[in-house]
Amino acid sequence: MAEHSAVRALVDSIGQGFVEFEPPSRRTSADGPLDWPGYADQRARASGRSGTDESVLCGRAGIGGREAVLIAFDFAFLGGSVGEDTGARIVAAFEHAREQRLPVISLIASGGSRMQEGIRALQQLQAITRACRLAGQDRIPHVAVLRDPTTGGMWAAMGAAADVVLAVPGARISFGGARVRSAEEDGEDFRAEGKLAHGQVDRVVEEADLPRVLAELVSLLHPARLTHAPEPAPLPAALGAARLPETGMQAVERARAADRPRAGDYLDAYFSARFEISGDRAGGRDENMICGFGDHDGRAVAFAAQIGGRNSPAGFRTAARLIRLADQLGMPVLTLVDTPGAANDAEAERGGVGPAIAEVFGAVADARVPVTTLVIGEGGSGGALALAAPENTWVTADAYFAVIAPESAAAILKREPSEVPELADHLRLRPQDLLELGFARGIAR
Repeated sequence: MAEHSAVRALVDSIGQGFVEFEPPSRRTSADGPLDWPGYADQRARASGRSGTDESVLCGRAGIGGREAVLIAFDFAFLGGSVGEDTGARIVAAFEHAREQRLPVISLIASGGSRMQEGIRALQQLQAITRACRLAGQDRIPHVAVLRDPTTGGMWAAMGAAADVVLAVPGARISFGGARVRSAEEDGEDFRAEGKLAHGQVDRVVEEADLPRVLAELVSLLHPARLTHAPEPAPLPAALGAARLPETGMQAVERARAADRPRAGDYLDAYFSARFEISGDRAGGRDENMICGFGDHDGRAVAFAAQIGGRNSPAGFRTAARLIRLADQLGMPVLTLVDTPGAANDAEAERGGVGPAIAEVFGAVADARVPVTTLVIGEGGSGGALALAAPENTWVTADAYFAVIAPESAAAILKREPSEVPELADHLRLRPQDLLELGFARGIAR
């Protein structure tokens, strides 16, 4: 491969000591499986322009002090399109990652399947998807970087299927390319920023920042740091009040106080470094739910944290996504509970808030990795309980947990507002009540 290759320069800017894999041998005639007239000449011209012999470069390199497998697409070679040889190289790269227990970084810029190879090219989407899934089953993390453009099959089969999805600013990202959709269909919805807003991308990253961000992710998610039977995440130290509330209403008021410690304070104190994921991959984001991975005393821990607001369906689906991914990778989970309850307006109902909460309950119930929960503020009904680990939920002194807020209980029972404090006592929602009733394992200090 020529040294002037732009894709090789990209790889060298991200990783150190890149070593390219020996590509699988060609299995087709010069003009491809369809004997497309002039295809061999097209490939030769593309090679001359790009300095590469295929649309993808695969190898391994050092990233942030640890090794990873790199899969880099070259749009200068036939628009980064995928044919049989391309697919074989990608599959072989994932197989190498599984054998050597290395994370995969894919740098995607592709127009989709290669027209000159027809259905044999389109079939590569199935082969690549299977390779991605097998890697996931073997606890191999996959981080995708969506470059300009990422369209068609490589967005659907490889980019969107990654565990963490990054995108460069302004990158065109869509299933249908600009030439095959209406000219009026354009704008932010088809760009990286729109994909971030709609929960399909975790972060938009400037190209100059990619080496640093990828190094952070490789450090946090490297299989060498993870085990099949991880120890539970250590309980965070309580940051708020030490004295227990005397009454139920005092517990509620303290949990609602604007100046008590919030999830961000706990995450800052607990992690030396962390990376946040964003979005439910189904069209939504919720800023009231913070999810991601962090380093706690040299251990990788996943976290899902409520920050005090009512969570939308997208927030619950993002938390479920985080818990399932942590379970797949073998990473313990820490959840921080703090919400007055799930969103209950018409928009939330249209978005499927009930099924979304069910996803979180299911993810926690199915998790093979340990889940540790700390209630740091309000624990409002099922929207809070969904994130709570059965038999491993702790509570701070300035928190409460209740089947329903005392004000709502008064409304249902047709009681006067003056009777709300009495109902708060009847609900037995104080930290010490939760411990006595067997819901809380202990009170964090």
